[in-house]
Amino acid sequence: MHEDHSHVHMDGTVHSHSHESCCHPHVHTNKKAVIDRLSKAKGHLESVISMIDNDKDCAEVLIQIAAVRSAINNAGKVLLQDHISECVTEAVEHHDQIKIDELNKAIERFIK
Repeated sequence: MHEDHSHVHMDGTVHSHSHESCCHPHVHTNKKAVIDRLSKAKGHLESVISMIDNDKDCAEVLIQIAAVRSAINNAGKVLLQDHISECVTEAVEHHDQIKIDELNKAIERFIK
């Protein structure tokens, strides 16, 4: 039995795929670390919005935008490490080229 689903990316492209329902449940080993980093990004982004609304100096706003980007990138790195250590290792063991190809596409999108 297959479970089909799709994702809409920020650039508007749609990515669809299916997973075998027999596969292990997807567990984020470092869930707390990812959530912490994303919460940090959210706080920085709220600060950026407030700074713009209050006509703060552009240089200060750009520094906060860099902090948002850094926090998001760090969350992505943690997720990527989890994915490689668990899902991709399993895919290699089972010669699952589709999972490996999905990782390559995800990495390509992540580093753009």
